[in-house]
Amino acid sequence: MAKNFALIGLTLLTGMSAFNALAQTSGGGNNPSFVTTAVPFLRITPDARAGGMGDAGIAVTPDPNAQYWNVAKIPFSDKNFGVSATYTPWLKDLVPDIFLAYISGYAKFGKDNVNAVSASMRYFSLGNINYTDALGNPIGTGMPREYSFDLGYSRKLSEFLSTGLSFRYIHSAIASGVNYSSGSGQYSPGNAAAADLGVYYSKKHDIDGIKSNTFSFGAVASNLGSKISYNSSRKDFIPMNLGIGVAYTSLFDEYNKITFAVDLNKLLVPAIYSSNGTDTQVNVVTGIFKSFSTGDQLREIDASIGAEYWYQNTIAFRAGYFYEDKNNGDRQFITCGLGVKYNVFQLNMSYLVAQGTGTTRNPLSNTLRFSLIFEFDKIEKAKDDETPSEPVKTP
Repeated sequence: MAKNFALIGLTLLTGMSAFNALAQTSGGGNNPSFVTTAVPFLRITPDARAGGMGDAGIAVTPDPNAQYWNVAKIPFSDKNFGVSATYTPWLKDLVPDIFLAYISGYAKFGKDNVNAVSASMRYFSLGNINYTDALGNPIGTGMPREYSFDLGYSRKLSEFLSTGLSFRYIHSAIASGVNYSSGSGQYSPGNAAAADLGVYYSKKHDIDGIKSNTFSFGAVASNLGSKISYNSSRKDFIPMNLGIGVAYTSLFDEYNKITFAVDLNKLLVPAIYSSNGTDTQVNVVTGIFKSFSTGDQLREIDASIGAEYWYQNTIAFRAGYFYEDKNNGDRQFITCGLGVKYNVFQLNMSYLVAQGTGTTRNPLSNTLRFSLIFEFDKIEKAKDDETPSEPVKTP
C-alpha cells in the first residue's frame, strides 16, 4: 500500500544528501557532528540470536550467520554444512510492508575441514511509497529496494586461530520507479563493492571430563569498499566499520552452559562538518584515517553486551543491551531472546523492548525477529568392511 512520504523520510535520508541538514542541527560552528553513511541497511543485525543478545555476535560461537558477524569464525563450526534464514520487520509500529530478509550458508572442506566457503544475500524492502517534491507535489509512486550479495572464504591457521575474507556487491534503488531529479542531477540507483576481513581466536580450557571454560576473541573490518552515488555530483561513504568482540563460555556440567559477550563497533567514516553543510568529499583511504581524527572518538563507539544460557543444549535464553552515545544517534535498547534446538534444526526468536520516542525510537521496537538454522555433517557413503572372497578355482 502507498504511504505518506513523511513516515518513510527518516529511512530514505540515510541514502540521500539530506544528511547535511541533520549535521547542521547537531553540531554548530566548526564542530563535527555525528557520523552518517549511505546504505545503513548493511548494519542492521540480520539474525535473531545476536538480536537477542544486544547485537553482540563478533566472538560468540559460530553458526551460518557468522558470514555477517565475522566470516573467520566459520572453520570453528561444529558442523560441516549450515544454512540460515531470517525475517526482520522494520518500522512495524508504523507500516506493514517494510522488512529485511537475510539468507546465509557455509560449507567446510579440505583435510580436517580447515577451509570453508560461505555466501549470503540480504534484501531490504521499503514497500510502496508515494513520492513528493520539495513543495509537496506528487511525483509518482515507487518501490525502493536495496540488496547485497556476499561470497567468503575462511581458513583455520592453527588449533586456536582462523582468518577469513568475504566480498560484497551492493545495490541501492531508494527511489525505484520514480523520475526524480534535482539541482544535483538526475537520480539513478547506486552500486558499490566492498570486502570484510576478520580474525578469530578461540581456546578451550578443560577443567575435568565435563566442565570447561572457553575464551574467544574476534576482530573484523567490514564494508571496506567504494563509495556509492545516486547522482553525478555526490558520492557517499558506505558503512565501513571496525568491530572487536570477546566472549566467555562456561560449561558447568553436561546440562548447563552460559556465555557472556561484549562487542565494540566504530564506523570508519569521518564525521560530517556543519560549517558549510557538507561533509569532506575525500577518498575512501583518507576517509578511514580521518575517522580517527574527526569527532569525539569515544562517543563514536557503540557497545553491545549480551548473555546466552543453554539448558541441555536444547533450549536457550538470551538477554542484552545496546548503547550508542546520545550525540552519535542515541540508540539505546534492551533485548531478549529464546532459542530451541533439535537435532539439525534450530529456531531463534528475539524481541527489542520499546524505548525512546519520536526520532529516538528504534525502528525495531516491539518487533519479533525469527531465524531458522539447519546445520549438519557431511553424509558419508556407506563403506563395505567385508573383504572380497577369493575366486573359486575349478580343477
